[in-house]
Formats: sequence, C-alpha cells, structure tokens
Amino acid sequence: MKKSSLIPLFSIVFVDMLGFGFIIPIIPFIALNYGLNPFMIGILLSTYPFGQAIGAAVIGRLSDRFGRKPLLLLSITGTFLSLLLLGFSRTVVLIFVSRLLDGLTGGNISVAQSYITDLTDEQNRAKGLGLIGAAFGLGFIFGPAIGGYLSQFGYQVPAFFSAGLAFINIFLVIFMLPESLTKEHMAELKNNPKAKFSLKVLLETLKEPIVGPLLHSRVYYALAFAIFQTIFALYVQKKLNLDAKSAGFILAYVGVLVVFVQGVIIGPITKKYSEKRLMIVSSAVLAIGFLGWALSPSLVFLLIVLIPISFSSGVLNTVLRSALTKSVAKEKIGGILGLSTSLESITSIIAPLLGGFLMGNVGLYAPGIFS
Repeated sequence: MKKSSLIPLFSIVFVDMLGFGFIIPIIPFIALNYGLNPFMIGILLSTYPFGQAIGAAVIGRLSDRFGRKPLLLLSITGTFLSLLLLGFSRTVVLIFVSRLLDGLTGGNISVAQSYITDLTDEQNRAKGLGLIGAAFGLGFIFGPAIGGYLSQFGYQVPAFFSAGLAFINIFLVIFMLPESLTKEHMAELKNNPKAKFSLKVLLETLKEPIVGPLLHSRVYYALAFAIFQTIFALYVQKKLNLDAKSAGFILAYVGVLVVFVQGVIIGPITKKYSEKRLMIVSSAVLAIGFLGWALSPSLVFLLIVLIPISFSSGVLNTVLRSALTKSVAKEKIGGILGLSTSLESITSIIAPLLGGFLMGNVGLYAPGIFS
C-alpha cells in the first residue's frame, strides 16, 4: 500500500464526511423555517440518497474508464456547488435542487474505495478499505456536533463552512493525489469494450456467480443497519425516555467503536481468518445484537448490546466491500462499488419509512426483530 497516496486520500474522505456531517442536523430545521410539514421534510431528507442511487453507479463506472482522480474531482466539485446553493437558497425549490445535486454527484466515497483497491493487493485490501471506513466514520462522528454548534450563528453558516471544506478538498485532489490507474492501464481500457460505460455491461456483472450473492448481502446488511440508525433516537425516547442529546451521544459511542474496528482491528483479523468466515460470524453476531437491541430492558443492557453490534457491523461492512472488489475484473471495480453504493442509498430511502411503520404499528421491539 502506498502511504504517500493513502494519507491525502484519508484526509479527503475525512474532510468530505466532516462537511457532510455538518449538514445532517440542520436540514430539518432549514425546512421547518420554510413551513414544510414532517412528510415533506421526510421527502427532502430522501432527496440526497435518491440522487446518490442514480449517480454513484455512473460515477463509479466512469472512474474505471477515465481514472479515479478526475471523477473524484467532479464529485467533490458537485458537492461544493450544492453547498453554496444551499447556503444562498431563499426558496424551498432551491433547497431541494441543492440536495439532489449533492446526491447525483455523491459518488466520491465509492471512487475513494476504488482508489484504495488500485493501491492494494488482495491480502491488504480489507485493511485499506477499513482505513477509509475509519476516515468516513470519524468525519461522521465530529461533523454533526460541529454543525449543530455552528447553526446557532445561522443555518447558512454550516452550509458555507462545509462548502469551504469541499473547496479545500478540491485543492487536495488536484495537488496532492496522484492518479491511481497507470497510463498503460487507461490506454488498455479504451480498447476494451467491457470497460465502456454501459448499463447492460453493469447489469451483466450481477449475473456473475459471486457478485450477486455479495450484493444481496450488502443490501440486507445496509437495510438492517439503516433502520437501526434512523429509528434509534425515537426508540430510546419511547423505550428509555432519553432526549435527543443522549441519543446522539449513544450513536457517537457506536461510531467510535465502528471506527476502532475499521481502523485498528480489521487488518489483523483479515490476515488470520478468511473473509467468508468473517462474513458468516459477523452476520450471526449482528443478528444476535439486533435481537438484544429489540428486547433491551435498560440503558446499561443497551450499551452492552451495542458493543457486538458495532464490532460485527464494522467487520461485515468492510469485508463485504473487499470481497466485492475481488469478485470482478479490474475494469469493473469502480462500477461495482458504485452500484453497491447506489443500492445502499435506496435502503436509506426505505429504512426510515419501514422502521417507523414497524415501530408505530407492531411495537417498539419490531425494528430490532426485523433487522
């Protein structure tokens, strides 16, 4: 693994997720200022993952053909412009447009994962992806807290601050990040019909013997964990009578554990155990953990249960991505990671609706049982 490239890439992902995290807690409040009802706020929150479901697969696939650096630059530039638009927005329509633009160009994480894949061999793949996952998690832990603090100076401040971070990222990509695909590889791809951007080629990839089951597993995992994330605050409020601040701290606790797994533990355990074995064991532990979450009688019990949930989630998320990159030819890696991100984005749209329905119509325990 080339550390000279890994350090700026880690910084780019961290800064990107830090900026994204700034925006998460303020979007509902911006919407409320314009008089949107809860249903319309839900639609607004779904706009970003809807755009990402379309854009991530396209950007990932294009990065296979034209290189990681230019598509990473395109994606971050889209984020920068969308945040400026959000900051200057004076109408509801522009707010929706800004979130959709950010989603459509939001393939930077899948391109970053493809970049790591280019720099690592199969033995070190999971460790490299784990480090990117750790950067992702750290940005998401600190981002909402800082964004919430900045919002006291006006809801436009976090948007402009995030735009500034995205602008810094543009310069990091231009001046510090070399292209991970060689000129020879790029020239070879231009003459390879399988490397051309085509929905048909991408869908044909799903029929390959290993890819389909791995993507199914990613969807099941992503849906289960997205339900946990989106419904958790409401769950602890109704079940344990905790406020939003306490729920935020507990989710930050989960985030810290996941980052620790992806940044420290994943490298050694993937060298000791096969990825298939890790998938099976972590899936089983995650299932037991979600069951414990569903039936938690107290806060202490819940905090204990969240440890296996966090650890198994960190492992499963990383090894599934690593296995995906090994299941396709090199010219399809960006496309398959982008498609995986697109599918995960769809689960982000479904999860709050499904989790809310289960909790409201079946019981507080139902989202955990389903997950």
